[in-house]
Amino acid sequence: MSLQPPLGSQVPRAIALVPLRGGSKGIPGKNIKPIAGRPLCAWVLEAAHAAGIFAEVVVSTDSEEIASVVAQHSPDTRILRRPAELATDTASTEAVMLHAADHFEFSHLATIQATSPLTTGKDLANAFRRMVDGNYDSVVTGVRVRRFFWTSDGTPLNYNPANRPMRQQFRGTVMENGAFYYTRRELLLSERCRLGGKILVFEMPPETAVELDEPEDWAKVESLLRRKILPARIGRVGLLVVDVDGTLTDAGMYWSAQGDTLKKFNTRDAMGLERVRRSGIEVAIITSEKSPIVAARARKLGITRCHLGIREKLPVLESLAAELGLSLEEVAYIGDDLNDLPCLERVGFGACPADAVSDVRATVDYVSTFPGGAGAVRDVCDTLIEARENRVERMNIRALP
Repeated sequence: MSLQPPLGSQVPRAIALVPLRGGSKGIPGKNIKPIAGRPLCAWVLEAAHAAGIFAEVVVSTDSEEIASVVAQHSPDTRILRRPAELATDTASTEAVMLHAADHFEFSHLATIQATSPLTTGKDLANAFRRMVDGNYDSVVTGVRVRRFFWTSDGTPLNYNPANRPMRQQFRGTVMENGAFYYTRRELLLSERCRLGGKILVFEMPPETAVELDEPEDWAKVESLLRRKILPARIGRVGLLVVDVDGTLTDAGMYWSAQGDTLKKFNTRDAMGLERVRRSGIEVAIITSEKSPIVAARARKLGITRCHLGIREKLPVLESLAAELGLSLEEVAYIGDDLNDLPCLERVGFGACPADAVSDVRATVDYVSTFPGGAGAVRDVCDTLIEARENRVERMNIRALP
């Protein structure tokens, strides 16, 4: 956390405020309910600390349970006990902000909503820099929506039906997504409102339009969060292990009239594996089939670590990792059937094709949108390469000078 000078200096002093009320009717206990492996509130608290711009990160809560969870998962966060009158269904966010202003000195207040866990430290830092550089009084976040809107009485809101724009030329409308707000102290105290004066509209990625207000939102946001954390987990991968039937192939068994067996492979998968190897990740094949076709394909791809006829795959996987000096957390595995589960459950990154069996799909970190033998391996390879390339620059955020 980068502490800033006190009020009166030329450098702004910003603090982050995360309101976490104990009562929640839509999703009981949602502020500390686990999502993608951690309590909901932990996502925005991590983002606030990672931003590197806040003198304090503060949670305002009336709940001892929430305070305990915050202390466990984010020990650098300050706890502000909220009085009972500010913990009702009718208490406004502005009242909570003003309560914080009574207890902390700041020039700028960032009010961050825990129900927007896709918010990143980079979002918070970039919005604040733009606010300061442009001398804005407040910031609202939103997502650009390229749709035509009407009132229920037939009045168009954002376009002229007589001059209907083509979609490519239509800039659309920014929809407030409620992720976070910035407010100058003077504006908050004088207007008792989070927004006013010269307002900056800070646009965020389309997926951040989803908020966790209803139970049906939970699965969608959890899926997005798991994809968000993939770069941090898979950027360290040093070995990719690939199953064959149903993964590198379509699981079909092709027979000629002469009784010869054939397998169908995908050239895009082959290019993916080649690119992975060029990026510095080792590649191995472990398959229960003892097929000369697979051995020939491995030779064609230049894969020397090819293990055929393996019924118990996990011991071979462990041996491969040890040989390369890797932990299983540094191994990625892609498979499609039940005999792949022991490996998928142990590796740092497990993936499967879109048509893998249901137990495998429920276990892995990543389900490709492509079926086995039709681009699933290429999809996983591209994901690994992107994560490896982005690892160095992830969360590389400077504090304001």
